[in-house]
Parts: sequence; structure tokens; C-alpha cells
Amino acid sequence: MSQAQALVARFPVLSKLQGIPRPILLGAAPALIALVVVVLLWSRGPEYRVLFSNIEDRDGGAIVSALGQMNVPYRFSDNGGAILVPADRVHETRLQLATQGLPRSGGVGFELLDNTRFGASQFTEQVTYQRALEGELGNSIASLHAVQQARVHLAIPRESLFVRERQEPTASVLLTLYPGRTLSEAQVSAIAWLVSSSVPRLSAEHVSVVDQNGRLLSAPAGDAGTDGTQRNFVNDIEQRTVQRILTLVAPLVGPGNVRAQASADVDFSQREQTSEVYRPNQEPGQGAVRSKQTSGSQQYNVLPPEGVPGALTNQPPPNATAPITTPPQPGGQGTPGQAATGAAQGSQLGTGGGGGEEDVPANTRHDATINYEVDRTISHVKEPLGKLRRLSVAVVVNYLPGEDGQAQPLPPEEIDNLNRLVKDAMGFSEERGDTLSIVNSRFTADTSAQVAIWQNPDYQALAMQILRYLMLALAAWLVWRKIVKPYLAHLSSRQEAEQIAAQEDAATRNAAASAAAAAARRASEISRYEDNLNVAQDLASKDPRAVAMVLRSWMEQNGKH
Repeated sequence: MSQAQALVARFPVLSKLQGIPRPILLGAAPALIALVVVVLLWSRGPEYRVLFSNIEDRDGGAIVSALGQMNVPYRFSDNGGAILVPADRVHETRLQLATQGLPRSGGVGFELLDNTRFGASQFTEQVTYQRALEGELGNSIASLHAVQQARVHLAIPRESLFVRERQEPTASVLLTLYPGRTLSEAQVSAIAWLVSSSVPRLSAEHVSVVDQNGRLLSAPAGDAGTDGTQRNFVNDIEQRTVQRILTLVAPLVGPGNVRAQASADVDFSQREQTSEVYRPNQEPGQGAVRSKQTSGSQQYNVLPPEGVPGALTNQPPPNATAPITTPPQPGGQGTPGQAATGAAQGSQLGTGGGGGEEDVPANTRHDATINYEVDRTISHVKEPLGKLRRLSVAVVVNYLPGEDGQAQPLPPEEIDNLNRLVKDAMGFSEERGDTLSIVNSRFTADTSAQVAIWQNPDYQALAMQILRYLMLALAAWLVWRKIVKPYLAHLSSRQEAEQIAAQEDAATRNAAASAAAAAARRASEISRYEDNLNVAQDLASKDPRAVAMVLRSWMEQNGKH
């Protein structure tokens, strides 16, 4: 007997492996070796689990130093992005590191103000406060589910006593998003408002938000088209217009019998206009008086200059003489007031017939200055961003079935009604230059039904997909029929042969065992008979009388039967 046969005879399990094909044995051998290696590695040391992952280098160095002080063994993952510790000490180690403030989870916050130094300058305190504010804002933004890490940079100018030299603060936010996640425009706007609300005099327009790929997520100040806001605004106007038209017209002509499209021309230019208007001069007495100044003077008994111009006229005045009072005349009474009035007008009146005298000369002056308010209107107009300049709408209505069941065009009255209805729905404005076109035409039937089935691209794609599945099913059936099924039949036949051989061996063993048992039984019976005979002989020799009595009782029993 060879050594292999002796090994098979010693281990009966190996005899079953002889029936397995060699390729399976060749594939099972490496798997068994790998399993043994894994078991050996698993049983060699304790299991390590992740303590922290995706941490910064600064926090990683502090954590490693703390683990060394706590005598906790640690390892690094293959890519170096995680720290591993024994599985039974993960939670305990995390709690101990948390008491030391590790990891710091990103930027530092207001805990910087806990370690203020004595004698620090105002500039140092301002920088420390700014760093703390940046860290707190970064931690708040990082709490969003799509943000993995956030860094905030604040540019806060120094305070100035001069209003003209003051500068507005600005801010920049750098976001690191989780793989496969994005931020919507509303979320970006919320981040900008969060930062602007935390810094005094910071406007949300002065906050720039950038992701880790260098894309600008926030729109620049005054630019509404960078992130698609203009396109979304125009689409919203067009969709709402079409929806209003379909909501009104579809119940009248039936669903599927109306199509509508709208085109909006929107002006996104931002304009500011300042005008100063002066009205024409008003009529006297109607305007508002701003200021009025009046002056008057009267002089009596002033002689007008006389004589030849020159030195002779520069003589002292003569002695004053009393005036002669003129008696009142019957035709009209003259008074000094009347004389003064006549003098003010610069005329001399004489009496008829030489009976009167000249009036007393007088000088009167009256000045008046009146200033009226001038009408002035100053208007500052700022037009809204995104002004609708023109709206164009096109509506197509299908032919409707008539009384005879045939499709017929709509009457002109119904077309006019639809025209007025659509104008009211779209907010038609002639001043704005809106246009509306309503066409009643038969809808073209779907031509795909007229194309042959084998020429239809949809059916061709479906046939190719079904053929692909059939080829896969055929390949699987061939593998089952040619490889798997014969192998299973071979295994089943081998198992049946082994079972038959085992049954035959069991039957042979049972027959041999029964023969041996019968022989043993006969041997035992013979030995028992001989034992009984020896006992009877001994008893007969020792007590013949008792044996005689026994034989007599047996004989009596046989006689009765």
C-alpha cells in the first residue's frame, strides 16, 4: 500500500475529496489559505476601531500626544485619515479627550478670550475678538448637513471719525461640502445673511461664498444674472402666464385641445433718475410771499434849485417869511392836505382871475420790495430690477367635434371671446406693446402610428433590449445545461453509488452480526444446558429423594395434560 492510500485509509474524509473536480480544488486551496491567514491575524492581537477620522493636522498632533500620556495604544489607517485605538477603549478614550477639549472641531471660537494676557494692546484684543468671531461663524455654518467644513474671513476696517472716510466691512466664506451634496440658492443666501447679521454694518451683498472647487456660489452685488436669477425670473413669468391661460381656456375647449406659449421681454438694467422741475411764474397775488419790504418818505417846504448853475447859486438861503393863507374859494375849497397832494404830484395850481396863490412845494417817495417763493419739485426715481417691457403670447386651439361627430373650426364669436379672455388672463397692455395671437387649427395626429413597427426607433430599441436579455438567458441556460447540470448529476450519481455501497456494507455487516449473534446464542444455550445438567447431577448425588419428588411431580403434570 502506497503512502497516499495509507493516508486516505487513515482519514476517510479525504476519500470524498477525490470526486471533486481539480479546478474547484485549485480555487478552494487559496481560499482556505486566506481564511487561515485571516484567522491567525485576528487571533494575534486586539481589534482596533476608529477613534476620530477626517481631523486636521493640528488636532491630530494634540490627540496623539494626549494618547501617549494616557498610555493608550493607537494606530493610523492605511490612508492616514483616521486614528485607531483598541475597540474596548474607544468610548472611554473619547470621553477623556473631550475633557481636554479635543478635538477642537474646526476653528476656535470665543474660548480665545478665556486666556487673555495682561497688558495686551487694543489692537491685539481687536484681532483676538475678530478671530473668535470668525471661528464661531465657521462652526455655525459647518452645522449645516451639506457643509463639512467652513472658514470665514472678515475684513473689518478701522473706525474713523470722518464719515466720508468710513469703509464698509466685507466677508468671505470658504465651504467644503460633503461628496455628492450641493447647496441651493436659498441656502447660500441664508449663509450670507447669517454672516451679515453677526457683523455690524455688514451688508449681505458684501459677503462672498465660495466652495472647495473655487466656484462662486453667491451673486456679486448688483448682478442678478450670474447664478441664473434672471433666467429663473423670466421662466417664472412665462410659466405663470401660460398656466393662467390654460386654467381658463382648457375647461372651455376640453383638456388637450389647447396649447399656449409665452415669451417675456424683461429689462434687468438698473436705473436711477433725479429731476428738478420749476413751474412758470404765477399771477400776481397768487404766489406765496417769502419777504416784503416797504419804505416811504415825505418832505415839505423844500424849494427847488434855482438860478444859474455856478458859484452864484451856492448862496445861503434867504430869511424865512410867513406864508399868506389863501381864503377858501366858492368853487372848491383848498386845504393844506390838498396842497400837499398837489405838490406830491409835482404840479402847480393857480386860481382864476389872479385871486389865488401857488401851493406849498413838497417831495414824496415810496419804495416797496416783495419776494415770492418759486415752485421747485425734486424727484428721485429708482426703477425696479427686472421690469417687464413686453409680453408675447401665442395660443393654438384644436378643432372641436360638431354635431355630426366631425371636427369643425370654432365660430368667429368664440374666437373673439377667447381673445378677450386670454388678454385679461395675461394682463394685456397696449402701451407696453404686448402681442397676442390665437389660431384655431386642427392638431396633427401622431405620425408614429403610421410608421411600420420594424422601422419605429422605439420598437427597435425595445427589440434590441429584449434580444440582449434573451442572449443572457441563453448563455445562462447553456452554462446550466453543459456545466452545472452534468456536474450535479455526476455528484448525485456518485452519492447514490456511495449510498448503495454503504447500504450493502451495512447489510453485510448486519448479516454477519446476526450470524455471530445466532452462534453466540446457540453456544450460550449449549453451555447453559450443560450447566443445568451438571447442577442436576450434583443435586441427584447429594439428595436423591428430592430429585425423585421432582420427577414424580413432572410425571403427574404430564399425565394430567
